[in-house]
Amino acid sequence: MKKIFLSVSILVSVATFSQEITLDKIYSGYYRGKGIAGIASLKNGENYAVIERGGIAKYSYKTSAKEGNIVDGSFESYQFNDDESKILLLKKSQPIYRHSFLGKFDVKDLKSGKTLSLNNGNYVQEPTFSPDGTKVAFIAENNLFYQDLYSEKITQITQDGKKNSIINGLADWVYEEEFGHAKQYEWTKNSDAIVFVKSDETEVPEMYIPIYGKQLYPSELRFKYPKAGEKNSMVSAHLYRLDSQKTVALNLLNFKNYYIPNVYKTAKSDEIVLITSDRLQNSSDVLKVNTKTGTIQKLFTESDDKWIETDNVTLEFLDDNSFIWGSERDGNRHLYWYDQNGKPKKQITKGNWEVTDYYGFNPKTKEVLVQTTEKGSINKVVSKINIETGKSTLLSNAEGNNSASFSGNYNYFIETSSTATKPYTYVLKDGNGKTVKELQNNDEQLKKLQADNMVSKEFITIPNEAGDQMNAWMLKPKDFDPSKKYPLFMFQYSGPGSQSVSNSWDAGNGLWFNHLVQKGYIVVCVDGRGTGYKGTKFKKVTYLNLGKYEIEDQIAAAKWFGKQTYIDKSRIGIFGWSYGGYMASLALTKGADVFKAGIAVAPVTNWRYYDTVYTERFMRTPQENAKGYDENSPTEFASLLKGKFLLIHGTADDNVHFQNSMEFAEALIQNKKQFEFMAYPDKNHGIYGGNTRPQLYQKMTDFILENL
Repeated sequence: MKKIFLSVSILVSVATFSQEITLDKIYSGYYRGKGIAGIASLKNGENYAVIERGGIAKYSYKTSAKEGNIVDGSFESYQFNDDESKILLLKKSQPIYRHSFLGKFDVKDLKSGKTLSLNNGNYVQEPTFSPDGTKVAFIAENNLFYQDLYSEKITQITQDGKKNSIINGLADWVYEEEFGHAKQYEWTKNSDAIVFVKSDETEVPEMYIPIYGKQLYPSELRFKYPKAGEKNSMVSAHLYRLDSQKTVALNLLNFKNYYIPNVYKTAKSDEIVLITSDRLQNSSDVLKVNTKTGTIQKLFTESDDKWIETDNVTLEFLDDNSFIWGSERDGNRHLYWYDQNGKPKKQITKGNWEVTDYYGFNPKTKEVLVQTTEKGSINKVVSKINIETGKSTLLSNAEGNNSASFSGNYNYFIETSSTATKPYTYVLKDGNGKTVKELQNNDEQLKKLQADNMVSKEFITIPNEAGDQMNAWMLKPKDFDPSKKYPLFMFQYSGPGSQSVSNSWDAGNGLWFNHLVQKGYIVVCVDGRGTGYKGTKFKKVTYLNLGKYEIEDQIAAAKWFGKQTYIDKSRIGIFGWSYGGYMASLALTKGADVFKAGIAVAPVTNWRYYDTVYTERFMRTPQENAKGYDENSPTEFASLLKGKFLLIHGTADDNVHFQNSMEFAEALIQNKKQFEFMAYPDKNHGIYGGNTRPQLYQKMTDFILENL
């Protein structure tokens, strides 16, 4: 389950605007910010490319001046081959799930100007250049192919691909959703072999979702979805050599082999690395495959007494084939350096903070480029750290949320930054963090919001019953009077490792929250136990009991706010989406004496209904931990509901199935509880399209105004 970011930029007709933040303004795009699309550094380290209206443009890092278009036309995305003599252009796409899509691609030779339509112009998935730039591998109809870019010959590597049965080189639904990517193959560095994962999902139970549309009889979406404790795809790894055109299965029997989340190439010509895992995801093997012989060497095993972040892997091979690895083994996420045989050389980063992103390694200076929480858990900064001396140099702003896109030689980077009070800015900096030029700001957006009396977040910490200080933010009315009593509206997500309280611009619900503040509410958000960036002890305390400590902390937070002189403790409400919807459902049942009203959007209401990879990572299986599943399901506590409750779900949600809300609704009905229920026909987990979002947010606003 990944966090849902709630976009509020759908176009509708614009009414006459007053000097306040209104739903009409939000959904007209009036406050829409500006960005830079498709930033990619070119190999020379002196230029970068971006997607613009007229094509893919080339800019100079040194002068920030445009030097023309690399390719003219309109494209959704692009990727270069290794020497940048060719470019793969996505012309048209059709989304499938969160990451996967069908695409029509062209390959353009930038030297000759020749353009080739990949796979004869038919749809493909996950196309990737061979490192030598002579071929492109891709998946079509669950089979793996490659196309020679000179002869144009297409070679089919696998023959057994079949929908809802066999998948070659491509993730199944649960792998894609929970391991975070769709591609499951990799070229060797010398382009003579491909290692891929085959998924046999024949025995995985099938989920079906009715699609209503404008048709006489509803159609069905059918796909394999393994729920907690059920069968997963049987995965296997395979080696295909181009010279022999033969495929051999790799023998993983002596290693962890239940999941194969990742496939990487190393710095050597004839090697591929597989990361494998047991079902419980608390032990992973890092395996090196010799692609000449098919032999396998285990480099090391990463283990944890709770779980490993199998969906958040950091692995980079350096020129000498030593490698950098990310791990939480010391209580925070840090980087470690291993030699080519998997022997530890040293821990690169240390401290009571975490590495939150890894950008690369500069071989000239022996420095890793990273994003960290060195300046506090609600801030993210960019630094360079010498892997031999440990010396750290701050490159970005010291506050806010800062990320970087580095040039190929690390002499420059484009910094994207924001704070809770300042929307996104894009600044070109040199390798030492000195500003070269501001490329884009959102001052106009900010001026519009300030003119409409926007208020900014106040950051505080509040205690829970375990003695922790929880990060929180608060939005107060502009004319806040501490002698008055205000109704309180709480927002949270609360999922494992997530973060909702950060010193960053809120491009999602932030405008809606301001709208509610202007209606007289105080809006707050609290990150309790289970959330991220405060160390593994705080994050992993929820193991085997998802929901227990999280809802205890939200209840404790509500009670704490209720004791403040300016809060009306009889008017406290809560809202959340997905995992946050699960928490809102628990709040209105387990916390019924504290919360007057709640809104749960697309909630999990019983972890037995959610997928294997995510749920079992934190809960183990229902067969092993039935108590953990049942004692933290709002369905089991439906009889406790007291306040006003609005339950919302999309009927075509492939992630958190509509079944969750239907079961919870039935439990409420059988306990004679009155509540409101809104179903969005044929809408997925994001609940959007056409006027859906404006209608949804108006409905939630009306519910709050009427019941809180």
